Amino acid sequence: MVGAFAGLPPVVQAFLATLFTWGMTAAGAGLVFGTKNVPRKLLDAMLGFAAGVMIAASFWSLLAPAIELSEAGSLPVWVPPVIGFLAGGVFLRLLDKALPHLHPGMKLSEAEGPHTKWRRSVLLVSAITLHNIPEGLAVGVAFGAVGAGITGGVPGATLGAAIALAVGIGLQNFPEGTAVAMPLRREGMSRGRSFFYGQLSGVVEPVAAVVGAAAVLFAQPILPYALAFAAGAMIFVVAEELIPEAKRGSPDIAAMSLMVGFSVMMTLDVALG
Repeated sequence: MVGAFAGLPPVVQAFLATLFTWGMTAAGAGLVFGTKNVPRKLLDAMLGFAAGVMIAASFWSLLAPAIELSEAGSLPVWVPPVIGFLAGGVFLRLLDKALPHLHPGMKLSEAEGPHTKWRRSVLLVSAITLHNIPEGLAVGVAFGAVGAGITGGVPGATLGAAIALAVGIGLQNFPEGTAVAMPLRREGMSRGRSFFYGQLSGVVEPVAAVVGAAAVLFAQPILPYALAFAAGAMIFVVAEELIPEAKRGSPDIAAMSLMVGFSVMMTLDVALG
């Protein structure tokens, strides 16, 4: 099965990998079929874990290969990673400003972006969808890097590392699905509709992954920038949403869970990469 997967085109690999990450989002949203509420401490732990996974993935799977690839270029080694990293954060910030959205746990009056009459459910999905774009891009760029044949001597640019990244993203998608679906269920929405909106936020990942993989394959020189771009966008999500949300209730639990998430992702990358 692994051999068959390895023989697929990178764009297909990225698409299949992000179908898995979307499935994990759906699994998290599926908790609404069993309960109306998740204990706050458990949610803080899950969000902290997700933050740790994303921080580790940003370095081990994205920034480290970007730095190594930059050593072969004519610019100073630090230039492509820094430009790509900052561009990723700016891109997410611009999306935040352009698209109305509401972070989980916030009141409707605290919605960000342009004023809108969208319902709370749509605003919640919009927020998580925004932040799933860089995750899909990251997976796509990782598989695209392998397909571009730039693997020799570049730590992280291997099929195993790309798979590890997809697994890590999938793990941290679970609480994101829960964070969308559970508030809607608590407010009286049916289980089916709450689940639908919860899983909907992950649908964008396969699309973003295909775009990321194709971009790298057709424009290989942008690879260091693309890897760092995905890392910067993911770190923006961690700093802007996951850590503040996790610290609302139990900051100590969130901090320890972040450490665990970082360790799990680091282990996955080292073991599979």
